[in-house]
Amino acid sequence: MIRTFAVDQKGATSIEYALIASLISIAIIGALLLFQGEMTEMFEYISNSIGSVLPS
Repeated sequence: MIRTFAVDQKGATSIEYALIASLISIAIIGALLLFQGEMTEMFEYISNSIGSVLPS
């Protein structure tokens, strides 16, 4: 039983995938926070452009 536990790599692989997913999530959140002002301006510009084209 101890040999099977020592050789089994399923748990290690799932932990590695979880670490990779968490690092990707942190990178995405960091990028969104970094570009928050620019994104707000872009969406406001798009909203204003669409609003000026649509009839009232």
